[in-house]
Amino acid sequence: MKTTIDTAITMGSGDVFTDLGFSPAESRNLRLRAQMMTALRKFIEKEGLTQAEAAKRLKVSQPRISDLTRGKISRFSLDTLVNMLGDAGLEVDLRIKPPSRPVA
Repeated sequence: MKTTIDTAITMGSGDVFTDLGFSPAESRNLRLRAQMMTALRKFIEKEGLTQAEAAKRLKVSQPRISDLTRGKISRFSLDTLVNMLGDAGLEVDLRIKPPSRPVA
C-alpha cells in the first residue's frame, strides 16, 4: 500500500536567521558573525593550518579554533571575530548604507 505525504514548501526570506525567528537586530548580528567565521575558516584552510597552528596565529586557544570550525556561532562576539581576522592579516571593512526597502 502506498502512502502519500503532503509537503508544504514555504519561500524563504533570503535571511536564514530571520526565517528561524530571530529579531531583525539579532539576525543582522548573526549574519555578520557567520560571514566573519566563514572568512576565518577559509583562511585556515587556505593556509593549511592545523588547529594548533591556527590558534597560535590567531592568538586564541585550540578549543576556540575547534568551536570556530564547528560553527559554534554563539561562542563568538563580533569584537572577538574582528580581532581574530586582524591577527590573520585580513582587513575588516564595514559598510553602512540606507535600507533597500522601508523599515517598519
